[in-house]
Amino acid sequence: HVHLVESGGGLVQAGGSLRLSCAASRNIFSINTMGWYRQAPGKQREFVALITTSGSTSYADSVKGRFTISRDNANNTVYLQMNSLKPEDTAVYYCNKFILRSSDYVRNYWGQGTQVTVSS
Repeated sequence: HVHLVESGGGLVQAGGSLRLSCAASRNIFSINTMGWYRQAPGKQREFVALITTSGSTSYADSVKGRFTISRDNANNTVYLQMNSLKPEDTAVYYCNKFILRSSDYVRNYWGQGTQVTVSS
């Protein structure tokens, strides 16, 4: 059974910060690189950041230097610290195992996501 619960979203002014959390079931968290994704209104879901089981990270160019992904392996939780937020960061944010091809997104279970809204 896959369990993904995102939290921590909200409304923030441009330049502000938010910290997202994702509680994942052990069967998906413990063996996988984990990722954060986002979907803005009218747009395709897109990759934001990933973290391997050993802690290596990678980011989309649009968030590099502003967002930081981390994971707590003891509690099956992955985080996304978002600083210097911009209006274009407004989206529903989701976590999941890292999925290389966006065409495979539809084949995977997703949680409900957490809404992030950045006002200008």
